[in-house]
Amino acid sequence: MTAERKDTTVYEKDDPRSSLATATAPRPDSGAAIAAAQYFDLHRLAPPGAATPDARTAVVRAQNVVLVHTEARAGDDLDNGTLDGELAVVVTGASPAFTVATGDGGTRIDAPGLVVVPSGASRISVHGDGPLIRLVEAGEPAWRDRAANAGAYAEDHPRVAPLERWPEPVGGPAMRFYPLAEVPDDPARFGRIFRTRSFMVNFLPEMDGPRDPRKLSPHTHDDFEQLSLAVRGQYVHHIRTPWLSDSSQWRDDEHVRLGSPSLAIIPPPTVHTSEAGDPEVNQLIDIFSPPRTDFSEKPGWVLNADDYPMP
Repeated sequence: MTAERKDTTVYEKDDPRSSLATATAPRPDSGAAIAAAQYFDLHRLAPPGAATPDARTAVVRAQNVVLVHTEARAGDDLDNGTLDGELAVVVTGASPAFTVATGDGGTRIDAPGLVVVPSGASRISVHGDGPLIRLVEAGEPAWRDRAANAGAYAEDHPRVAPLERWPEPVGGPAMRFYPLAEVPDDPARFGRIFRTRSFMVNFLPEMDGPRDPRKLSPHTHDDFEQLSLAVRGQYVHHIRTPWLSDSSQWRDDEHVRLGSPSLAIIPPPTVHTSEAGDPEVNQLIDIFSPPRTDFSEKPGWVLNADDYPMP
């Protein structure tokens, strides 16, 4: 079983997250430094007009997961390498159709959702233009060492729990696709959540217009990072670093505005909330590694729980 994870929340009472367990008292402080939040404009890292797929691919890591964002074009052939763990492909409404090829054959994907590819060698053949997001474990050296922020994890962050893979999926390793179209948004459930052995991906609903600044939800996580991937619109990420006894480690509050596609990596135990700001459509996808126990314990929240059991 992974370490206990708790949210300390100030959610609105009608927010489904308000029923999550919350910390009733501060945990004893470990004395370890609190990592800085990180922010990435993915098109600045990898210009979408570049000629080759590699040049259109931004690679950014957190402690346990590497995010690979490619502005793909029809005809691209993306080599995932030979992975020790699963590969997850996050497919958005703007993503092109593509085929994932493994030793067991090819699977065509042409709708938004989450693709889980078993360990081993795989490739992606792209049939149109648009973004493809891949997730691999940070223990995969070929991807870990390509990360634009590799230096930020030259040493593990002591406040982040290490990745311990959750149990094998029911029926064993296999290609699995979880289409969003089969799962409508439900205000009683927080987003549309899927998990693998190593990752949890939450497709948050599209939001029309800016978020009401009087109804934000600042909260903290005890021991896991949150990757907030903006796929539409723009967001202001509000981050507050708690004051520890060493005042040389104090930081001013941050209010960082990013467009899309962009990624914010939010470390524990910072207080954080993200505020949608585009006058049209905004959408975030939240990513965690390992999967969150608190979300997993909520009945009906994890949509593929029958395939991927808890420890």
